[in-house]
Amino acid sequence: MSLIKRRDVLGNSVELPAGLHPILKRIYAARHVTDAIELEHTLNRLQPFHLLKGIESAVEILIEALQKQQRILVVGDFDADGATSSALAVRVLRAMGAGHVDFLVPNRFEYGYGLTPEIVAVALQRQPDLIITVDNGISSLEGVAAAKASNIKVLITDHHLPAESLPVADAIVNPNQPGDTFPSKNLAGVGVIFYVMMALRAALRERDWFVQQGIKEPNLASYLDLLALGTVADVVPLDHNNRILVAQGLARIRAGECCVGIKAILETAGRKIENISSSDMGFCVGPRLNAAGRLEDMSIGIACLLSDDMNEARLLAKQLDQLNHDRRVIEQDMREQAFAYLDALQMEEDDDLPVGLCLYNDEWHEGVIGILASRVKDKLHRPVIAFAPSGEGTIKGSARSIKGLHIRDALDSVAAKHPQLIHKFGGHAMAAGMTINEDKFDIFAAAFNMEVARHLSPEDLHGTIYSDGELPGQDINLQLAESLRKAGPWGQGFPEPVFDGVFEVVNRRIVGEKHLKLLLRPPGNSDTVDAIAFNTVDTEWPTEVAQVQLAYRLDVNEFNHQRNTQLIVEHVEPL
Repeated sequence: MSLIKRRDVLGNSVELPAGLHPILKRIYAARHVTDAIELEHTLNRLQPFHLLKGIESAVEILIEALQKQQRILVVGDFDADGATSSALAVRVLRAMGAGHVDFLVPNRFEYGYGLTPEIVAVALQRQPDLIITVDNGISSLEGVAAAKASNIKVLITDHHLPAESLPVADAIVNPNQPGDTFPSKNLAGVGVIFYVMMALRAALRERDWFVQQGIKEPNLASYLDLLALGTVADVVPLDHNNRILVAQGLARIRAGECCVGIKAILETAGRKIENISSSDMGFCVGPRLNAAGRLEDMSIGIACLLSDDMNEARLLAKQLDQLNHDRRVIEQDMREQAFAYLDALQMEEDDDLPVGLCLYNDEWHEGVIGILASRVKDKLHRPVIAFAPSGEGTIKGSARSIKGLHIRDALDSVAAKHPQLIHKFGGHAMAAGMTINEDKFDIFAAAFNMEVARHLSPEDLHGTIYSDGELPGQDINLQLAESLRKAGPWGQGFPEPVFDGVFEVVNRRIVGEKHLKLLLRPPGNSDTVDAIAFNTVDTEWPTEVAQVQLAYRLDVNEFNHQRNTQLIVEHVEPL
């Protein structure tokens, strides 16, 4: 059972525009917005690039590569952040005059994550002078050493948390590396490479590079579509700096000023480009890109983002759509197996359920365990690691955490106490990955549970839905719903508004076999409003239900060219 808890709202210290809707003022105050400047999304409000440690060295390396027309190879990650990072780096470097720039993304099933010695061996076939890592590299000590041993320069751009030792690269740009003073530590990988490109353009401009080469100086705003997609899809916190980047990118996409790959994916998914929001990036475009890296090869996704031909992009988008469909089928099967396993142990509602839960099945798909861990975490409200076989007696795990536990730090603590248990690991506060021996699974599961129990209390394990309070009946209207859509961008760390309240049930029915469709009457309002609770059925409800308590998002439903108010239900229970 989820608990609905109302957000705390700041007091009179909040200085927001006088003409702002009172509901929006309340929402912003609950997200600790204390100044109207934090609502401005103009690019001149971005944090300056010169605050990033190592960026001067990175720029000098890139200028030399451009001047000497060196062969540049971008090595990315196999998720949406890595794909957008790779596409942005290749596009911008080509626009700045690089004649030999290409990308390489490791196949997760053959090479694993990051710049490994094995992927360096593959890279050598292309004879690069410079390797640029995007969205990876900060933990690639051996891979960087292998590249340097082959006389290849290495520029690391990453945002993941570093270990105690850093790679001996020619330059490292990462806002989370020791000694970095950049105020926004939440840049995605695509954000880091974008900042590097901003610094590079500024330096080239000072040296009259574009005039001397007879090329047009690139407008970096043209690449904000990729930046918005990668930032939202990687679920990094949307602090003010990231909200600026995402808002600007979304505005360009809505105006049709985006790469044809994004247009093709949105078209294939049946989304109208002029109405897209950050949630479309996170739940529509991002999963289709990620499906390529999970099931096959992220090169398909990067090729789609690099294409300038709409027909080609459509073909690639259809491949991504099919891969995403296949991924959903595999995920559903794995999810059923996971919960059947828990049911067999009678653990799902039992106090003996581990605080930190580890699951393993030798038939699970390595590319889908991250989604499985997320689904189980959402249902059971505790940190979860799902494992799948990865060959040669090892298994790979994908971890998802909840508020109160920094998952990478927890793994670091387990590794320190059990030095031979984890082969390698890395990640963020809320997500991480690792490799262990299959025969050590039980030992690892016990050690992980013990570590998690040190940090989380029983109260932390209750699912909590944070609400922005009750909406008066007269405010449940299309005008406010439209205003809320425009008031974002919403996302991780700056959540979309959720309201709660009691409603009269006028009608209810199941649609699509698993979604609950409701016709409700708000309090103090004679009009009715549609609501839908996805993946919810009412088979256990009494036949006659007069009222329900909801936690919901106020949204706009467009059907047959008609736009109407719709409640997207986060939690519902009969009264």
